Amino acid sequence: MAFPKIGNMAPAFSLLDQHGEKISLKDFRGKQNVLLYFYPKAMTPGCTVQACAIRDNKKAFAQRDTVVLGVSPDAVERLPRFIAKQDLNFTLLSDEDHAIADKYGCWGMKKFMGREFMGLIRTTFIIGKNGRLLRVLDKFKTKTHHDDVLAALDELL
Repeated sequence: MAFPKIGNMAPAFSLLDQHGEKISLKDFRGKQNVLLYFYPKAMTPGCTVQACAIRDNKKAFAQRDTVVLGVSPDAVERLPRFIAKQDLNFTLLSDEDHAIADKYGCWGMKKFMGREFMGLIRTTFIIGKNGRLLRVLDKFKTKTHHDDVLAALDELL
């Protein structure tokens, strides 16, 4: 599956957050840029490193007028535990049926320890205030993801 085309409107979505409240992409249109990052599973080593670095750079994202939304196939009930355990300061969204991951082209075949399976492919999308897709990042290390995203935001904004 291919990623949405840069310059087009980002695919619309409405998902439940860690509080069970519906969050929609349109909620941010005209107000803030959106950093939409898809991660495979809460409380796993790589996802924790990535989330904690975003947490630690909340001020840098705010200075760039950018809200962070993390999306995973985790159940809503699992998200508050991840937030509490890591003291996360941004919104996590549940995409249990991976319908939104499909729309964004980041659900596909993965390989891990010689095994192939369908799963979420770690991918980040930067969406402008106008709702258009500005950048797709799919080649990064979890440890430096935040630096890559901040550099992209500085370049784009």
